[in-house]
Amino acid sequence: MYTFSSKLKTLSFILMAVGLLGIGYGFLNAPKDIQEVEILLAAESHGEHGAAQHEESKVADDAHGAAHHEQAKVSHEDGEHTKHLNHVLHQLQNKPWAALYVACIFFMLISMGVLAFYAIQQVAQAGWSPVLFRVMQGITAYLPYGSAIFFFILILCGLHFNHLFIWLDPEVVAHDELIANKASYLNFPFWIIRAAIFLIGWNLYRFYSAKNCVAQDEANDNLFYKKNFKMSAGFLVFFIVSESIMSWDWIMSVDPHWFSTLFGWYVFASFFVSGITTIALVTVYLKSKGYLEYVNTSHIHDLAKFMFGISIFWTYLWFSQFMLIWYADIPEEITYFITRIQLYNLPFFGAVVMNFVFPLLILLNTDFKRLSWVIVMAGTVILAGHYVDFFNMIMPGTVGDRWFIGVPEISSVLFFLGLFIFAVFTALTKTPLLPKRNPFIEESKHFHY
Repeated sequence: MYTFSSKLKTLSFILMAVGLLGIGYGFLNAPKDIQEVEILLAAESHGEHGAAQHEESKVADDAHGAAHHEQAKVSHEDGEHTKHLNHVLHQLQNKPWAALYVACIFFMLISMGVLAFYAIQQVAQAGWSPVLFRVMQGITAYLPYGSAIFFFILILCGLHFNHLFIWLDPEVVAHDELIANKASYLNFPFWIIRAAIFLIGWNLYRFYSAKNCVAQDEANDNLFYKKNFKMSAGFLVFFIVSESIMSWDWIMSVDPHWFSTLFGWYVFASFFVSGITTIALVTVYLKSKGYLEYVNTSHIHDLAKFMFGISIFWTYLWFSQFMLIWYADIPEEITYFITRIQLYNLPFFGAVVMNFVFPLLILLNTDFKRLSWVIVMAGTVILAGHYVDFFNMIMPGTVGDRWFIGVPEISSVLFFLGLFIFAVFTALTKTPLLPKRNPFIEESKHFHY
């Protein structure tokens, strides 16, 4: 049985505490009204003060002969200025919310990626992976925690605590024909019901598949294994449908004027490789502590192959989505990428380096796939890169050009990382790390090539 070390447990509590303090600071520091925004913008444009004074004197010289025209112009400009201030206010108020949202969905989908990988292993009747099943089940134990927090955030979005999803604002819908045409699908009751169905369905499979796997240890036949096989096959059908709709509902609808038919696959590739990478990192950690005696370099090598392969698949989808939209040059589609290239240049192209170039260079070599320190290095970069990928998907539509990696972003990651560590390693203490009665366990124990 695994024992959750006091040092690691303490670290998880510290991460959660520091994360909560930083998240609170982010919300408290956000501007409360347009007056605060005006002061902020004035400070940003302080360097242009001299030019502004010159313009004011020029206007004063020309104003005498056109008083009525200037009054109308000023009135119009005041209205536009107020509108701009409200827009910036919403962006800055969104910033701590968006940071929390990105970290929350990222860690939740890591556990979903592991759950999907586990289900695939069950249905494929893979002989190499059963010695890793309890590691996978431990990681998926985070899913109930992540799902509960995420669902709560979605409810707060519907109650207008933030402006992450502009289609939830009736005033926006009333003045935007394109969003209004989607109102039969993008409306809060239907949206939150879909979210509840997906989250409940995923968690039910996680609970009963783990329960059956543990029950199989004490069984005299393979009944529980067969139940898991059938359940996993059904879950994968549910998953492939719910994952696509989830990606539209929770990520793509942040930019409701844009859509991509590849988006569901793109999101899947991102969190799927993140989940597999997490399996590899947790496995390497447990091996370093003397656990998982039957896990050998061949198992690590297979996990690294998946890390490499899905990274290439993610890059294929990234390029396909980008190239087709960019080449077609349709204004309502290309705006999505123009925004990211102009305002998010470093994270946008940085994600490609972290998620493609780095894994390609490090994991292409067969021998490197067997080295623990290489797996840790590559895995850390891949996870950071896919966090940046989710950052790129959500931030431009919520905070626009008001982004930077600050206290709210770092604190949100720390909080959910601490919660993730606590949930995963607590779950690993509750069952033996070796599923003894799995029909393929002997093959898995002696897996070498």
